[in-house]
Amino acid sequence: MRLLLTFAPLLLSVALLQLSTGGLGPMDALSGLTLGFTTGEIGLLGSAHFTGFFLGCWWAPRLMGSVGHARAFAAFTVLGAIGLLGHMLLTAPWAWAGMRVASGLCIAGCYTVIEAWLQARVTNATRGRAMGSYRLVDMGGSLLAQLLVGVLEPATYAAYTLLAILCCAALLPTALTRAEQPATPEAPRLRPALTFARSPLAGAAVLVAGLTSGSFRTIGPVYGQAVGLGPEQIGLFLAIWIGGGALAQWPVGWLADRYDRRWVLIGLSVASTLACALTLATSQSTTAVLICAAIFGLTSFPIYSVAAAHAHDWASDDERVELSASMMFAFAAGAIAAPLTISWLMQATGPGALFTIIALAHVALAVIGTIRMRARPTSAERTRYIYAPRTSFLIGRLTGRQRKDP
Repeated sequence: MRLLLTFAPLLLSVALLQLSTGGLGPMDALSGLTLGFTTGEIGLLGSAHFTGFFLGCWWAPRLMGSVGHARAFAAFTVLGAIGLLGHMLLTAPWAWAGMRVASGLCIAGCYTVIEAWLQARVTNATRGRAMGSYRLVDMGGSLLAQLLVGVLEPATYAAYTLLAILCCAALLPTALTRAEQPATPEAPRLRPALTFARSPLAGAAVLVAGLTSGSFRTIGPVYGQAVGLGPEQIGLFLAIWIGGGALAQWPVGWLADRYDRRWVLIGLSVASTLACALTLATSQSTTAVLICAAIFGLTSFPIYSVAAAHAHDWASDDERVELSASMMFAFAAGAIAAPLTISWLMQATGPGALFTIIALAHVALAVIGTIRMRARPTSAERTRYIYAPRTSFLIGRLTGRQRKDP
């Protein structure tokens, strides 16, 4: 309880931030459909978001060094609120793309500040419990955000104003905390090829994870509407995917810590391919689509964390932060390219293109995994599997030591 009270302001800010920005992607997709945006234009919004996210990861440590943690958090939150409130003032795809860059900057910047603050407060004795609470709040807020979207009317001032209010409310716990601001973290050096140098399979898996997550979060609502889901069911569709991913963390972690992680990645890829095929085959049934979303979350969501654990098996301790930055670079590359590309294919060929492309990507990952099994033996020194959020580059500092704890 003392630990929770110590981190309560930061965790409350995380929850409010996720409730606000976590629902923006599906809300934009549903609102775009209401306003007559094409599928390609909706895909552009997702790509713009992840572009802003990647830029924010690098700008945040530098801004913290100039103005301090609290002011940097306030600046990024204001950017997110402005982007939210501007949606119904300019209802044009190009304008919304600029606003989604602002939302990506907001998320990356705020998480960088929060994780820098957490890093300053955790000790080796409290690291595991603190990170467990952090991940629980982060994923719980994301899940609730999808459900919230289901009850808000798309393309209305009320919907975007409520999300903006939640974004502004995230300011209060951090702004009012009496805790001393920690030292400014040094921005990690970007070595994009480091993940592929340590493990080509991990690099490919992170790319596929970015493709899957970026396209599903952005284009998933378009697919849901195309197969007959209502707004409430679309929110449930996305929430079930996240919930399935949350449930998968423990059993997948157990497997990844006891068996060759390459086999685990291959198994998850094959299972994700089957889940995509099952979704396409049962798209006429609402119940079946929701069940398939849960299966898809169970099989696809843990891939990033398994890939991260596999890459860290081959890294030295002084490379862990830069390795985390490299993996997020690869994830962002997949998440930026996928929504725009898949949305154009959906516009040309139909909604089934979403799961067809995702399935092909997972088939390719399974093939790469099989090839890599023959290339070299498994690592003799294994790190712990942990759920690795894609929040900021500083997550490497928070989880690096935890990977080595017994």
